[in-house]
Parts: sequence; C-alpha cells; structure tokens
Amino acid sequence: MSSEREAAKAAFLEAHGFGDVRRQPLGGDASTRSYERLHREGGHSFIFMDQPPSLETAPCPPGATPEQRAALGYNALARLAAGRVDAFVACAGWLNAQGLSAPKVLAADARAGLAVLEDLGDDLYARLIEAGTDEAPLYDAAIDGLLAIHAAQTPKALIYDGSTWPLLTYDDLALKTAHDIFIEWQPKFRDVAFDNVALSEWEAIWAPIRAKGEAEATVFCHRDYHAENLIWLPERQGAARVGMLDFQDAVLAHPAWDLSMLLHDARRTVSPEREAACLDRYLAARPELDRTAFLADYHALGALNIIRILGIFARLVTRDGKPRYADFIPRLWVYLDVCFADPALADLKAWFDAHVPVETRR
Repeated sequence: MSSEREAAKAAFLEAHGFGDVRRQPLGGDASTRSYERLHREGGHSFIFMDQPPSLETAPCPPGATPEQRAALGYNALARLAAGRVDAFVACAGWLNAQGLSAPKVLAADARAGLAVLEDLGDDLYARLIEAGTDEAPLYDAAIDGLLAIHAAQTPKALIYDGSTWPLLTYDDLALKTAHDIFIEWQPKFRDVAFDNVALSEWEAIWAPIRAKGEAEATVFCHRDYHAENLIWLPERQGAARVGMLDFQDAVLAHPAWDLSMLLHDARRTVSPEREAACLDRYLAARPELDRTAFLADYHALGALNIIRILGIFARLVTRDGKPRYADFIPRLWVYLDVCFADPALADLKAWFDAHVPVETRR
C-alpha cells in the first residue's frame, strides 16, 4: 500500500469520527478490495472497506452501445460495478429498505473508494457449516431472503442517502461475455482447442438461452449469493437472519440466477438433497411459476453460470497466479453434469462431449 493511500485512509477515518480506532487487517478475496476491522474501546467494531477506484476498468454507463462497452473493457461488457463504493452504498440501502440485512453504511466517500460499514460479525455460512452447524435452517433462510428480494418492486435505479446507482439488466451481451470466458481461458488452463465450427455451434446453442435470460430479467440479482457471502444472524427475525455481503455488482436478472449462485456453490458442495429441498421451498412459495419451465431455466442459466465460473477460475490460475482456485474446479464439473441431465440441454451436453474431453474436466 502506498503511503499516499494510507494517508488518505487515515484522513477519511479522522474526518468521520473513527480516528481513535484500532485497525485490524482482514483477509482478502479475488477482488481488488481490501478490508479492515476497526475496534473502538468498549467493544464496538466496524468494517473499513478500501476500493481504490484506479484499480478497475470503468463500469457500464446506462445506454452504452455494445461497441462502447467493448471499448471500456470487461467490467462494462459484463455489467460489473468495478468495485464502486456508490454501488455498494445504494445496493445496501435498497436491501435494508426491504427489511433485509446488508451492512449499514456509517460513512462513505465514493470518489475516494472508502467506506465504514456495520460489522455483521464472522459467522459466515461456510465457516459455521464446516464447524458442524446444521445447514438446513441456514439454507432455508437464504431461500427466504431470495423470496423477499424477488417479491420486491425493483426500480431501474437505486437511490439511497445521496447515492444513485443504475440497476442494469443482465442482458445478452453480459451473458455472452459470461459464457465466453470459458472459451477464452479453458485452452490456456487445459489441453483443449476450439475451432471455428465449434465456436459457431457454441454461439447457436447459447443464443436462445441468453434471450430467455434477458427477457425474464425482472428481479434484483445479488450476483454473488453463496455461503462465503452470507452471515448467520440468528438474533434477527425471518429473512433478516441472513446477513448479505458483496452485492455491489447487482443487476436485474432472471430469478434463477441467484439460486444457481447459492446451490452451485464453487467453494462447498451442496448436496442434491439440499438443492432439491431449496428449490422445493422456493417454488412452493411462488405457486404462480410453472415448475417445469422454471427448472428448465434454472438448469440452462445454471449451466451458463457454472461455465462462467470455470472460465474465471481458469483465468485466476493461469493469468493471476492463484492456484488455489484449481481446487474448486472438480466440484463445478459435478454440478454441470447435473444440469446436463436436463433433456433440454442435450445440445450443450453434446458440444462438451465433442470438444471438452472428460480428462480435461478437472
């Protein structure tokens, strides 16, 4: 960290009444953000978010053309928030307004990329389940959180405490960018190659799936809704027992997308039984949905999501020198095989059987 950045952080804390805290660095993730826990005498603690704006390419402006998005870079193509603090603030405010548990924002400077947040604690779903906590009530509450989000009226822009952030659609171009990460990075990770015929078939298979995903993009999509980003808050009631993190990349998307993020969790195995129970809970609460059609969308968009993550992890390993992400990849192939069991995905399964040898799926 540069001394200039450290000075800016110290000045921000002093200006917002946190100059007297003890600062404790916290572990990072795959993003360009970093976090600290701030401790104040008397036992109160807070989370300090540091997202230097210069480390990311620009987010997607509303109304940008595909050509403009391509010129801006990956974040604009994929409709990612580029780590912007104003995105986090606006999304957190909207989630809290729905009676859900996102960290309350105590101080923020979007231009500087700094914020002090409510500390929701350390009881991540993943850590609790690893330690032996019964996963059933945690996953039931996570489904209830999605049901609350999906029942809410979702605006085109989120406005909270002076922060405005557009809630853009997870559209055809963003979905294409998502699945094409695999095409770009899998050959660098494993011994595979895709010729022009394979690429043409790939596009033809995905086009109708993308069209369905965009046409039914109707709900606020957290976009990173899984056990490493959910905190158990048993003292709260109902869906508010789910503390939500890392939602700043939210978009309007098909409701199946966050279900895939939760149930096709790259970092921990979600059993077929738990997946089925969660889907049953969700669909029982939404009797207006056609179960067969919704599950077909869940498998198709779930496959797209899994393939996206496979591409991202291949990129993290080969480009970014983060070999630990290779450990998660076999689990993703298992999830993908389950999606491929849906007869509606026979063409996609056949494409993988023809172009991605089984021995490279690891």
